[in-house]
Amino acid sequence: MMELALSDAHLAALVGGLGGIVLGLAARLGRFCTLGAIEDYLYGNSDLRLRMWGVAIGVAMLTSFGAGSLGLADLTGAAYLAPGWNPAGHVLGGLMFGIGMALAGNCGFGALARLGGGDLRSFVIVLVMGISAYVFMSGPLSGLRVWLFPPDLLRTDGPSGLAHMLGTLAGTGPTLPGLLAGAAILGFSCRSRDFLADRKLVAWGAAVGLAIAFAWVGSSWLAHRSFDAVAVQGYTFAAPLGDSILFAMTSSGMPITFAVGSVAGVWTGAFLGSLGQGLFRWEACEDPRELRRQIFGAILMGGGAVLSVGCTVGQGLSAISILSFGAPLTLAGIFAGVVLGLRGLITGFNAT
Repeated sequence: MMELALSDAHLAALVGGLGGIVLGLAARLGRFCTLGAIEDYLYGNSDLRLRMWGVAIGVAMLTSFGAGSLGLADLTGAAYLAPGWNPAGHVLGGLMFGIGMALAGNCGFGALARLGGGDLRSFVIVLVMGISAYVFMSGPLSGLRVWLFPPDLLRTDGPSGLAHMLGTLAGTGPTLPGLLAGAAILGFSCRSRDFLADRKLVAWGAAVGLAIAFAWVGSSWLAHRSFDAVAVQGYTFAAPLGDSILFAMTSSGMPITFAVGSVAGVWTGAFLGSLGQGLFRWEACEDPRELRRQIFGAILMGGGAVLSVGCTVGQGLSAISILSFGAPLTLAGIFAGVVLGLRGLITGFNAT
């Protein structure tokens, strides 16, 4: 009955929204946050939330490649495995994104989650980052971006993924390398007794990983059943912020999408989680210098995410879950950018 009642566009938004709700709940109830995890590691002498991120990656990898082997997910249809990529774009984009995230105090996903908890400062980050992403992606700076960083600088014979490359060399196909990599990351992340003792972190990390795989399975199912051109999609929160802004302004003339559904889902999950825990409270920015940092950081994140073809979730979870070539480079760039950005905030630089 639901298939008869809903168009393919609505089904795509529903898939995005359902997994997005889980991600939003994980952010608010499980404290799943990239910047927070790195800050804990660098300045709090704790790697628990980094291990939580590792669990999410490991579970996402295992379930994504497992679903692919069963024909439930068409991983080769993902944009992250397109036969063309640019290493420099991934590194520089990740670096820009990491610095911007440190300045803004949140990534796009984190800002959405905090907005669901009543933080109006995050509303500014969401708006500026979404507009910035479109400026670099299809706006005034798009031509310069493509000229400086051609997205298909390096071409591959097949999918641009580590598992697919290793599977071709070994003659096993991508499933075995993908499953082995996922098991190794999951096992390493769970080596800490302190981490395993905190079942909340373990559970929410696993939930995030399952949500990432759910996007691959759900969008693959829709792409195969639809008569329209429906893409296989994973979660990311840079350009989808701009998509959501456009949809809010022109929804009568454009269909709803997976991206819009995912943004709405994260906000809804975070809002429900905040209400359930009594954490919802209105907050606003009272320091002009803080607002300036957040705006500048959001601009960097929007542009950086376009260069690296994804954000902390897009590259750090979705792309890495299918072992794309660019994901490790982007993650390294993001981590280095956060280190530089936080150090600058502590020691002082002009942006403060």
